[in-house]
Amino acid sequence: MNLRTLTPLLVSLVTGAPAVVLAQSADKPAAASPSTVQGIAPLPGQPNLLVSGVPAIPPELRKRVLQYLEARSANLLDVSPDGKQVLISTRFADTNQLHVVEQPMGARFQLTFTPEPINTAQFLPTDPNVLFFLQDVGGGEFFQVFRLDRRNGRSELLTDGKSRHEVLSTSDDGKWLAYGGTGRNGKDTDVYVAPTDNPKQARRVTEAEGSWYPGEFSHDGSKLLVTQFRAADDADLHVVDVKTGERRQLTPKEGKGSINGAVLTPDGKSVYFVTDRYGDFAELYKLDLDKAPATAAPPSLTKSIRWDVQSIALSPDGKTLAVTTNEDGYGKLYLLDTRRGSLTPVEVPRGVLMGLGFPRGRSDLLTYSVTTSRSPADVYQVDLRTKKSTRWTRSEVGGLDTSSFVEPELVHYKSTDGVEVPAFLYLPRERKGKVPTVMLFHGGPEGQSRPNLSTFTQFLAVELGMAVVVPNVRGSEGYGKAYRAMDDGVKREQSLADIGATLDFIASRPELEASRVGVYGGSYGGYMVLATAAFFPERIKAAVDVVGISSLPTFLQNTQAYRRDLRRAEYGDERQPEVRAVQERISPLNAVERIKAALFVQQGANDPRVPQSEAEQIVKAVRARGSDVWYVLALDEGHGFGKKANRDTITMETVMFLEKHLGTPAPAPGDTK
Repeated sequence: MNLRTLTPLLVSLVTGAPAVVLAQSADKPAAASPSTVQGIAPLPGQPNLLVSGVPAIPPELRKRVLQYLEARSANLLDVSPDGKQVLISTRFADTNQLHVVEQPMGARFQLTFTPEPINTAQFLPTDPNVLFFLQDVGGGEFFQVFRLDRRNGRSELLTDGKSRHEVLSTSDDGKWLAYGGTGRNGKDTDVYVAPTDNPKQARRVTEAEGSWYPGEFSHDGSKLLVTQFRAADDADLHVVDVKTGERRQLTPKEGKGSINGAVLTPDGKSVYFVTDRYGDFAELYKLDLDKAPATAAPPSLTKSIRWDVQSIALSPDGKTLAVTTNEDGYGKLYLLDTRRGSLTPVEVPRGVLMGLGFPRGRSDLLTYSVTTSRSPADVYQVDLRTKKSTRWTRSEVGGLDTSSFVEPELVHYKSTDGVEVPAFLYLPRERKGKVPTVMLFHGGPEGQSRPNLSTFTQFLAVELGMAVVVPNVRGSEGYGKAYRAMDDGVKREQSLADIGATLDFIASRPELEASRVGVYGGSYGGYMVLATAAFFPERIKAAVDVVGISSLPTFLQNTQAYRRDLRRAEYGDERQPEVRAVQERISPLNAVERIKAALFVQQGANDPRVPQSEAEQIVKAVRARGSDVWYVLALDEGHGFGKKANRDTITMETVMFLEKHLGTPAPAPGDTK
């Protein structure tokens, strides 16, 4: 069941910046400064946010944005074996917490009440009153495994409280819990298995270098699928005997490819798995275990679909395999008859499909969640007999009329080297003359921007009258492995041409004002923001860098040991002189003298992926040249902003910044208003 073992999106994890020690008195040491940026100070009324150069938010702006900040979603995590309880993560206060819904459009019954968000959990299959979940502190992403007993509301810590843990899987018979963890040496991620009646007694079933993650158990609980992950394009699938720990590789030792999902048949003799090993796109295959590893490519079960298979879920009786695909950014759902091999499409809302899973005790119901450009993620169940979906949740968007929201236009435009860049264009409906434009870059780098709800994007389009262009530049997921690999290593320098192509596209559209362009992005998208400002300085007015990379070599050097090799596979090895030369050449920190756009840098102090030092070195370098920079540092956040109060304030500051530097739409010729 795909809900239980989502393939992790592995991005670089880096250490936080070292603290700077202030002058010490003779009596006792002074407290370490949380920032190296001079003049930074707590935001009045919100002291966990430190700001420098950021003006106060006007009350009228706060009032305009408020409703857009009150959107919530229902993120599908699991479904009970009888299909009558759906486990979701949703927010009613400051952070996402666990809730249960017991009937279509029923009340969301809250199960956890903690200050930190919870976004991964599942039922104990034999007793839905027991849950296992992952939670970290302060956005540090050192997730711990907890057991929650719904009968008394008490949670119990099951892991060591300091190592990083990820991915949860439980066996259908309720006897086993599996997860990944770094407890052995803090560097490698091993797979742990624990009996659910004594879950603190976990043992390692893999103990090897690199990153290993649990997948699905066999129906009888005797086998466990395990993925060995090296990079987005390089993973292998193994099967482990739960009792003996004996491990066997199922994918060929020669060549490489992704693993996007895998599930054993009910008899445990075969495995369905998704990989791009045998072609440009990730396709679905079936392999008999006694024939593994296969010397030749098995027949593709989805060869008629020339897009990536995103996820799979197998019915308990083994007769139906649910398949979701990513088709030019839009999600599609199909049902595969495993006996006949036929694929039947199922009608779902046009958007992005997320969670997917069958109840462990029913083969006639499939639960999924979907978000669209006008609606948050919500949960549905489809009856396989009628192929009709029933909506289980309806999430709010601050009471706004979402029919006024903008549907994106899917566009494609040419870049260098014969590359065609796909993008989503959000145009304000009411336009008088040309409008300012914001380019929005995704992270990853092997991420993908898709047509899900972004109330930030909708506010820019609906309330500020700005267009938003959301490109999937080369290196993005979803368009084949050749496209994804186009920015690997030193090829990243050529991929920056896609920034120029996006700016050329903006200039080609009569509705868009090419002289008023801003850029926004987070994580690797933050690097793209800084690269745009540094290498295309004449073409943008404003840049918002959220937890972004300012120097590729320092980013790689500061990465935690257990993530460094994963990131070197993507960015190249900075220890090799010829690679480092390219990395230095395309690092925005080394081109600050070219930056002309107004800059707003946002960072979480506990970021385990992109360290605080990446933000502060670019802030100080740009300011040293006399330019003004806004800077905000959240002391209780990591790689992004998970707490509502922080997210709200930073979103309002971002809107204020963009409105200041891009203004409002230009009047049409002859318009005297």
